[in-house]
Amino acid sequence: MSVIHSWQPIYSAIGFAVGLLIGLTGVGGGSLMTPLLILLFGIHPATAVGTDLLFAATTKTAGSLMHGINRTIDWAIVRRLATGSVPMTVISLAVLSHLDINSALATQLIDGVLAIALFITAAILVFRKAIISLYSKRIDDLGEAWSAALTVGTGCALGILVSLSSVGAGAIGVTALMLLYPRLPMARIAGSDIAHAVPLTFAAGIGHWLLGSPDLLIFISLILGSVPGILISSYAAPHIPEGALRVVLASILVIVAAKFSFELHPAIATLASVRAATNP
Repeated sequence: MSVIHSWQPIYSAIGFAVGLLIGLTGVGGGSLMTPLLILLFGIHPATAVGTDLLFAATTKTAGSLMHGINRTIDWAIVRRLATGSVPMTVISLAVLSHLDINSALATQLIDGVLAIALFITAAILVFRKAIISLYSKRIDDLGEAWSAALTVGTGCALGILVSLSSVGAGAIGVTALMLLYPRLPMARIAGSDIAHAVPLTFAAGIGHWLLGSPDLLIFISLILGSVPGILISSYAAPHIPEGALRVVLASILVIVAAKFSFELHPAIATLASVRAATNP
């Protein structure tokens, strides 16, 4: 089937909007796209995660190229994050493969991790300023060696969350970098987070592809919108005041929190039904 016949405009429009947000803030890939695919279009969770990972990998590659041209990437930070995230991605995918990604148990695992990841994302965005105010000075006082170790640890956590839910590389990653590197400009934090998401989402996306979860037709439609969106916003990011970027992050919070409130209830209901069945 040709790309033209595969094109679905509604997915491209959503891809363009999410691409704009990712380029400006590093946030929006999994925390918005995966819930949108599940809640608005009724796509199976495993398919939504796998499709979103391929979408994020392609979109953020385009964003990384533009951030690289603008020199808003700290490659040392990217290497530290990838040192932790890529191995944990392989381990997480091995677990999904062992469970059979289309099984009920794998679906419950993905739903549960997605709900937890969205909750963490929403909580971090709500209390981001308070967290940074409270802990950034303490983390900064730890020195370069501890910051490097914590960055690798952050990568490990992101590898697990992203592989199982596609959520975390943006909002959680950006907030962690703001804590660990408080003197780094916002555009450079977003650029570094986007650059790290490329190997992370490519590794996870290829793994999901091998497991058969992504929908390639939806993926094509998404990237036809997202690539132009992230190229535009990545180019504009260094020229936008940090305060404006923080407003964008706050706006994303409202969307993520709303989507999470819808996603959490089905996840809890599923877990409750499983418990009732196993404990009559």
